[in-house]
Amino acid sequence: MFRGCGTAMITPFAADGSLDEAALRRLVRRQVDAGIHFLVPCGTTGESPTLTRREHLRIVEVTLEEARGRVPVVAGCGGYNTSKIIALAADLATMGVDGLLSVTPYYNKPTAEGLYRHYAALAGATRLPIVVYNVPGRTSCNVKPDLLRRLAALDNVVAVKEASGDIGQMVAICQTAANDFAVLSGDDSVTLPLMALGGAGVISVASNEIPAEMARLCAAALAGDFARAREIHRRYCPLMDVNFCETSPGPVKVAMEKMGLIEAHYRLPMVRPQAESCGRVGAVLEELGLCPAGTAR
Repeated sequence: MFRGCGTAMITPFAADGSLDEAALRRLVRRQVDAGIHFLVPCGTTGESPTLTRREHLRIVEVTLEEARGRVPVVAGCGGYNTSKIIALAADLATMGVDGLLSVTPYYNKPTAEGLYRHYAALAGATRLPIVVYNVPGRTSCNVKPDLLRRLAALDNVVAVKEASGDIGQMVAICQTAANDFAVLSGDDSVTLPLMALGGAGVISVASNEIPAEMARLCAAALAGDFARAREIHRRYCPLMDVNFCETSPGPVKVAMEKMGLIEAHYRLPMVRPQAESCGRVGAVLEELGLCPAGTAR
């Protein structure tokens, strides 16, 4: 289930800040119909730190209802309180999710030993497969290759979403990872090079906008057709980049609004990107033909 393209799904909100459940259902159906390989609701792209526990579980429930077993659902289950994460994992397991994406504890800045014990406690409390999410630019701690090898020895730690931005670290991970351990990109723009090194795919922001195209990119790379994968990557690289012209998921929500998929609403401390950034997003969408000319800006 951890091969190809998984979408780190945004969470659509209504103007009053409540969950837009109808929009969420449409987005899940769109993803599945486009051929996405798996879905990842309630990750940090889904603004999970601003969700109540009830909302978190409801979003996962809706995703499971709309996916109807056609694609795996890997639910976000991370944070800086180990006991709360274990309790959330128990509820998610009862709901029938296929796996957990667990971001490293943020703010706490645990040591390598603290990180190991955190994930070991989670792994010991659930039978669900666990994807370690390493994004030191946001969490201020880094799962280095030696630590990841220790974690991979735990029976149900089966993959990593690697978003360190350090190509050397990615090389080291891919060189030492077991064949049954999936190394997934956490950055759309480095999906292709990581897969050339032996990576299994990506947990993607851009696939919120272009699920079919990102799924095809990963399928081509997995099949060894890197000429085709490069063609797709080169075409959509500007979109991958502009999605991070301000803090994600700010720009991707603006793009999806311009594409007619959602209304772009956020929960504080996230806010709508500045007008200049929205214009950049619109220009890229127009260039790619993802919205009618003259309407995106």
